[in-house]
Amino acid sequence: MATSPTPRTEKRWSVWTVFSSTFLTIFIAEMGDKTQLATLLIAAQSTAPWIVFLGAALALIGTSLLGVLIGYWLAKKLAPDVLDTLVGILMLVIAGLLIVDMVA
Repeated sequence: MATSPTPRTEKRWSVWTVFSSTFLTIFIAEMGDKTQLATLLIAAQSTAPWIVFLGAALALIGTSLLGVLIGYWLAKKLAPDVLDTLVGILMLVIAGLLIVDMVA
């Protein structure tokens, strides 16, 4: 006798939970990364730090928008488990490439 799989219940997050977890994740991940260090160097050499801030902020908004749109599109096309697996594989490939680059 075959049993049908248990339906997966979708977890609903509040707007505040989504906002705060997204903000904290990006804020912590960006601390000390090469983009922040490049922005620091550009600001140190510039006489217009607010323009540097504006350029960096718009670039981060643009890349974030691209990530959101692609993620939203992929979520419509792929099951959550498949998407999680693909992202995990992508992260492992990137880690492997970074290790090879570091050793070479």
